[in-house]
Amino acid sequence: MIWALLRTLYPVGLDFCTRADWLYFVPYFTSVDRRTFLQTSSGAALASCMPLASQKDERDDRLETHIFSKHLQFLPYEEMAVKASEIGFDGVELTVRPKGHVEPAEVRENLPRAVAAVRKAGLKATMVASDVNNVSAEHNSAVLESLVAEGIKTYRMRYYRYPKTGDILPSVLDFRSQAEELVRYNEENGLQAVYQNHAGPYFGSSMWEIRQMCEGFDPAYIGCQYDLRHATVEGGLSWQKELRVILPYINGLVIKDFVWEKQQDGQWKVQNVPLGEGMADFNTFFGILKANDIKVPISLHLEYPLHGANHGDRDLTLAQQEDVYAAMRRDLEKLHMLWAEA
Repeated sequence: MIWALLRTLYPVGLDFCTRADWLYFVPYFTSVDRRTFLQTSSGAALASCMPLASQKDERDDRLETHIFSKHLQFLPYEEMAVKASEIGFDGVELTVRPKGHVEPAEVRENLPRAVAAVRKAGLKATMVASDVNNVSAEHNSAVLESLVAEGIKTYRMRYYRYPKTGDILPSVLDFRSQAEELVRYNEENGLQAVYQNHAGPYFGSSMWEIRQMCEGFDPAYIGCQYDLRHATVEGGLSWQKELRVILPYINGLVIKDFVWEKQQDGQWKVQNVPLGEGMADFNTFFGILKANDIKVPISLHLEYPLHGANHGDRDLTLAQQEDVYAAMRRDLEKLHMLWAEA
């Protein structure tokens, strides 16, 4: 409704930008800020036409949060799903990759078991972390076909890696070509690939790389699982600019936190920390997402030291497992608080 009204008032300007772009630039053309504009315009335009029963309740503004199953790989499927539900998650992002909850070589047999357990616990099983970044590699076809069969829409892609020496531009073009094959497969089968940005020598440490890979494709079939922690490590003070590069293609979020810590040898190293205790500016980040009307599924990661569960270890004592559950509850509560405050 608001978008249609804006198109009527500003038909020429809006032809050159998306809804998200327009909402971002509104404050520069008016005397109100983005949040005020969204609140006042949405209230005025929608209040008269929405039935009372559809008015937003308190839970409508909560984030749909999935636990990254790497951190629960010490549990079999049924126990993992029940525990995730007890803690308060909305779903599980299953690891379908080597050393994951579901091994690619056994995907046809074990993915249905894992998905059934998650859904029986009342949780969503709509996304996985996979080892897929092309159509042709061993087990990839089986994984993709199994996702379709189980009604799982979204899969996180495996990282592309640059050669250690030489010009990297040919690799960028090759990665784009491989992604294009995935897009065609996704279009035919109703799937969506998402690429997580990762700081360091990976393809996709910069938002410009991921945008180049996705540009021209429908975001319904390929996009970015945006990770503010990695974006801040990589982008420093420029992460907000880089975020604007990828906004149209954000289909999911990874949430975790970090600090830079000076080591005894004088070197600085990234250290992962519990959510809200680090340098990631979630207040600004969530504010930008809200201003641009972006609300996508979240995968919560606990990458800080946690008895090995942060690495996907499977051999934890009962006491150590309880520490993991407590950390998950704490970070999940913190996540909802940060979102509400932004």
